[in-house]
Amino acid sequence: MENKRWVCFLMCAILSWNSLAPQAEGRAFFVFGDSLVDNGNNNYLATTARADSYPYGIDSPSHRASGRFSNGLNIPDIISEKIGSEPTLPYLSPELNGEKLLVGANFASAGIGILNDTGVQFINIIRIGRQLQLFEQYQQRVSALIGEEQTGRLVNEALVLITLGGNDFVNNYYLVPFSARSRQFALPDYVVYLISEYRKILVRLYELGARRVLVTGTGPIGCVPAELALHSRNGECYAELQRAADMFNPQLVQLLSQLNSQIASPVFISANAFAMHLDFITDPQAYGFVTSKVACCGQGPYNGIGLCTPASNLCPNRDIFAFWDPFHPSERANRLIVDKIMTGSTQYMNPMNLSTILALDSRT
Repeated sequence: MENKRWVCFLMCAILSWNSLAPQAEGRAFFVFGDSLVDNGNNNYLATTARADSYPYGIDSPSHRASGRFSNGLNIPDIISEKIGSEPTLPYLSPELNGEKLLVGANFASAGIGILNDTGVQFINIIRIGRQLQLFEQYQQRVSALIGEEQTGRLVNEALVLITLGGNDFVNNYYLVPFSARSRQFALPDYVVYLISEYRKILVRLYELGARRVLVTGTGPIGCVPAELALHSRNGECYAELQRAADMFNPQLVQLLSQLNSQIASPVFISANAFAMHLDFITDPQAYGFVTSKVACCGQGPYNGIGLCTPASNLCPNRDIFAFWDPFHPSERANRLIVDKIMTGSTQYMNPMNLSTILALDSRT
């Protein structure tokens, strides 16, 4: 009798262990970066960089603001959909525990950049160094659940997305005339400095176990409604910010290529966010948008002034606007971007797109 009980105990332990083990069909997903990919961490912080009130989230399944800077889903949500996983929870969410930890986690925080002094005006945000510390803490929490070896495997096999850089220009170098950084560096030197700092971040991510990392460059930051409202007379993009993106993005691609050569493996995948956005900014009608200049939600010229609030102008049909608010794409634009991430040519995804990665990894 005692033996039967012992066998039953062992079987139950094995079954419960297996139920917690990473599932073969859904890989974990980790997200780092700024407001383009934040899905609610800033809700838990005393900061002005937040999207937790109407009309944010108006087209989401709950029709409620969740902290995503979108009318509905954002880029990580749509990637989760495509890879067959449930959406990751914000790392600061009290709901992120137990088996939910095995889905992955989103560490992103609106307002941050590559540099620690980017976004200081937002006060309390999770800077990238802290996001990486929380990733370490996450791994300790998962190790307590499924053991160190299984955790190492979960992280190695995970998909990682990191989106940084835009705020280092918009909310730092060009934030005010004669900003501290613009007095310290000419633009070309500032870009070289940003890339050298980004290198440290990516190396640390690799040290922490990341082996498939999608790295997005900056979009056409001079073309967002906020910049048109400040600098544009006839709807033309702000040339100075476009110049910054034109300098930054090729150097980022070069950095990723160098890192992959050193590692001798295509760990870092470049996602050309500039080209992905520019497609529908230059020809919105071809993608079913009526405009790529005016934000759906905002006020002032191009609806580009201030944040989206209950007092803002709000368009009735978000699907025909490329921009949801003065800085962020609409859900429909995010879907077009993720389509390129999934199946785009090397013009958009280098050295390969996400569908190729998934096919390769399913064979190993």
